[in-house]
Order: sequence, then structure tokens, then C-alpha cells
Amino acid sequence: MASHTATEIASQPECWRRAVQLAAEVGGSLPRRGERVAVVGCGTSWFMAQAYAALREQTGQGETDAFAASETPAGRTYDRILALTRSGTTTEVLELLRNSTAPTVAITADPETPVMGLADEVVVLDFADEQSVVQTRFATTQLALLRAHLADDGLAGAIADAERAVAELLPPALVEAEQYTFLGRGWTCGLAAEAALKMREAARAWTESYPAMEYRHGPISIAGPGRVTWMLGADVPVGLAGEVAGAGGAFVSSDRDAMAELIRVQRVAVARAEANGLDPDEPLHLTRSVILAP
Repeated sequence: MASHTATEIASQPECWRRAVQLAAEVGGSLPRRGERVAVVGCGTSWFMAQAYAALREQTGQGETDAFAASETPAGRTYDRILALTRSGTTTEVLELLRNSTAPTVAITADPETPVMGLADEVVVLDFADEQSVVQTRFATTQLALLRAHLADDGLAGAIADAERAVAELLPPALVEAEQYTFLGRGWTCGLAAEAALKMREAARAWTESYPAMEYRHGPISIAGPGRVTWMLGADVPVGLAGEVAGAGGAFVSSDRDAMAELIRVQRVAVARAEANGLDPDEPLHLTRSVILAP
């Protein structure tokens, strides 16, 4: 029987379609063009915040910062705080919403949690909620929603790419690699960080992540036989693949949308976990939400 994580990974194309449709209904709750916005979250949600912040600025929507909820600067002024929280119970996110003087909006999966009473407005993606501790479809579905709100015309292609990503066979060399380094540029830096986190959480793999242009500045020293350097997004720095190959490593990249390529990483993480006798639904030392004692 497939794990909950594997089933949730496979459902992402349909979840993204629903998110695109929903964006037209909830757009009034999301950041407006020209607003100065802080996007906050923890773990996976922080990395999705990074991706959205880069996309929002890239499309000229307004200055956008992304912070781990616990590290949001207290002295900065924003027109809106956008909080990303699957569980709606994460201590750091709730504390930030409780103390915010700016208008707040949250995206969550569970309408029966404390975030509903703390954020000024809430967008609920209950159709993308998950049974697994490891986040996959909720993370990408909220990013699909936010991309749709930014009028990203690449989402139709992303969904088609995602359908291929959930169906294709995984190369054994990817599953069996000794080490993985994930790279991104612009908005895909956040996805690279999330890819590395997924491999750590689900498979306890040795993973790192960097902006692609930073990889030459030290991290390439880890490249070698049996190790993978994996680019999220098609904007591969000139000459980098050859340098990795010259070090004996494998360089992986694709022209598909970076969110769809993240699906392939998620599948590798699950396959690697199962090959090593791990349960991807219940990663060691982790819980669905971090709730800290007062």
C-alpha cells in the first residue's frame, strides 16, 4: 500500500488546478499590488514564503520580505503580513499574528485551529491538507494559489509538467546517491531549500542547498562520484554542469517548471526512505506542528 506521502504527492496536479480556480475568489484577501508585505512561516512554509516573495518582487507587485516567523524584525513597518501555516497551530506564527499591528492574512489547511481567530483574514486550503507529517501538496498548492494571484501565466504549463513528474520512472541513480545538493535562482532558491529539507525529513539524507551562482564559491568542493547536484528551474548558470561533471558528480536539471521538478525530488525522497526501511509518513523526531510550551 502506498504511503500517505506518496498519495499526497501524486495529487498535486489536481490540487493546483483547484488553487488556480480559488485564487479568483479569495484574491481580495491576498496582498494588493503596491503594498509592502512580509511573508512569514516556519520550516517548509518559510521556504514557500521565500519563493513567493521573490516572485512578487520579480513581477513588480511590491516590496516583499520573507522571514522565519521567529526572526521577523519587530521594528519594520509593513502594509500587510501574510502568514503561511498548514496546521494553524504553530507557536511562532500565532505569536506573530497576536502581536502584529499591520493587517494580517493567513493561508492554512485547517479551519478549526487558532489561526482562524488571530488573522484578520484567512484563506483555507482544506482540500490540500495532509495526513503525513511531511509537507508536500499543501506547500505547493499554496504557492500555486499565490502564483495565480500574481497572474503567473506559466501555471498551465506547470500543471502539465506536474502530471508528467508524478508518472515518470525515477532513475535508480537518483534514489541511491550518497549526497544531494539543490540549487536555485531567484524564486527557485526557496524551492531548492525545500527540496533539501524534504530529503532530510523523509529519508534522513545528506543534503544541502544554495543559490546556484554561490555553488562555485565553496560548496562545489563536495561534488564527486555518487553525489548529485540538482538544479531547480531551467536558468542553469553557464558552464556549471561541466564543472560538476569534471569533479565526477552528476548534474541534474530540467526545462520543466520548478514546482513540478520539486515533485520529482519529493518522489525520490519517498523512494529513498522506503528503500532504507524508513516511514516517510512519520519522520524521526518530527511532529505535524511545532507547539512550544509557554
